Amino acid sequence: MKIARIKAGDDIAYGVADTEGVLVYNGTPFVAWEPTEIVVPWDRVQLLSPVLPTKVICVGKNYEDHAEEMDGDVPEEPLIFMKPATTVIGQNAPIILPPSSREVHHEAELAVVISKIARNVRAEDASAYIFGYTAGNDVTARDLQMRDGQWTRAKGFDTFCPLGPAIETELDPLERLAVICKVNGEVRQAGFTADMIFGVAEILEYVSAVMTLLPGDVILTGTPSGVGKIEHGDVVEVELDGIGSLVNPVVAK
Repeated sequence: MKIARIKAGDDIAYGVADTEGVLVYNGTPFVAWEPTEIVVPWDRVQLLSPVLPTKVICVGKNYEDHAEEMDGDVPEEPLIFMKPATTVIGQNAPIILPPSSREVHHEAELAVVISKIARNVRAEDASAYIFGYTAGNDVTARDLQMRDGQWTRAKGFDTFCPLGPAIETELDPLERLAVICKVNGEVRQAGFTADMIFGVAEILEYVSAVMTLLPGDVILTGTPSGVGKIEHGDVVEVELDGIGSLVNPVVAK
C-alpha cells in the first residue's frame, strides 16, 4: 500500500494512492484514520512530503564505497546526525541553494518512517515500529561540512531533505533494492540497500537507544557512492525499487 499526503484545492489530507488517483482518508495513519468515498484524480493532486517528522535521523558512511569516496574509514557503529524538521519538502518542491555554499551535493537514500513511539527497540522487534519506507535525499553543503568539522549547518538548510513521493508499507528492506540518483536524466548514483553496512533493524536499535522516536519520525539510512554537485536549473531524481521516483528542481536563492 502506498500512503500519500496530498493537497487538493485548499484541503490537505492523507490517502491511499492507486492508478486512478488518491483515495482520501480522514485523520492520519499514525493515530486514527478511516476511508472516505472521495477519490482525487491525479491531475488534481499535489503531492506533499508524505510525512511531517519531528526529527530526521541520518546515518553517515553506511555504504563502504561512499565512505571510501569521502576519504573516511568505515565506522564500527552507526554514525548518526540529525536534520531539523524544517529541511523536509515533498515531490516537485525546489531544493534551494544557499548563498553561503558553492558546493551542494545530492545523496539518494532509503528513508524509514516510524509508526509508533520507539525507545530501546531490539533489532528483532524493529518491524513492529516501522510504518513503511519512502525515498529521501540528504542534500548536503559539502564545502561547509568540510569547513565546519561538524555537519549541522551543512545538512540543516531549509529544503535539504526531500521525501516522497509516498510511503510504501509493504517493502522489505532486506531485499536487494536499487537506490538510484539521476541529475538531468544522467545516473549519478546506483547502489543497493543490501550493501548497507548497518541494516534497518540494527540502525533502529542503535538510534532508539539514544533518543525516543515518535510516530512519523524518519531515519535516513545512508547513501551509496557517486554523490556530486547540483546547480541552479538541475532536476534531481531519486529512485527506489518499490517506492517510485522523488523529483525536485534546484533553485539558487
